[in-house]
Amino acid sequence: MIPLKDDIPTRRTPVVTIALIVINVLVYFALEQGTLGLGDVGNERVVEYGAIPLEITHPGTECIADQNVEQIACDRDINDGQAVWWLTIFTAMFLHGSLLHLAGNMLFLWIFGNNIEDSMGRLTFVGFYLLGGLAALALQVFTDQSSPIPTVGASGAIAGVLGAYARLYPRARVVTLIFIVIIFTVVTLPALLVLGLWFLLQLLPAFSEPVTGGGGVAYFAHIGGFLFGLLAIKLFANNVREDYDRAYRIPVY
Repeated sequence: MIPLKDDIPTRRTPVVTIALIVINVLVYFALEQGTLGLGDVGNERVVEYGAIPLEITHPGTECIADQNVEQIACDRDINDGQAVWWLTIFTAMFLHGSLLHLAGNMLFLWIFGNNIEDSMGRLTFVGFYLLGGLAALALQVFTDQSSPIPTVGASGAIAGVLGAYARLYPRARVVTLIFIVIIFTVVTLPALLVLGLWFLLQLLPAFSEPVTGGGGVAYFAHIGGFLFGLLAIKLFANNVREDYDRAYRIPVY
């Protein structure tokens, strides 16, 4: 299930959403790839700038990948206690494990982020986005505190945006591409259904076979971000479009 667009036009250009997309794309190609080509992902950068639960829960510990980036070794005070784990909780939000990972996240951010930005001030949206990412990482770290595997990606912060959208605009219409085995079709569905199914797809694997970020999917980060957005958006949004669903309300006489 892939959302393609929603039906709520923005009242102003979503400058912050566009800037976040540009930053994520530039970081992927310039920092992770090392060039602006389409080479292999620089996994050493992922280990260096990704958020590693063990480093966060044990300050002073630093994890370093071997030359082939096949194993990660962690040691206490390897950097004389100066490992900047607190910086990685922010840099990790702008790293991605693959081009597909990046593309999927940016698609969701563009479709749902512009309306959430439109519901509040631009600087407020920056704060909301970052807090969503921090909440997502906090739950992921809590569930696997000794993991040396880096957690990377904007999906935790974007999950906060999705939770906010589900709360503010549940009856918005989302054009969605649906795959059923080898058949695909395009349908228009209520946002609450699309986002509710997305959230369910995070819950099921998270509680059946949880995996951390890196080679797997940080499902608990998605859950944490979504719940943050769902619960906190009313504290941030001060310019919500109350009439967004007027076109398809049932008339009452």
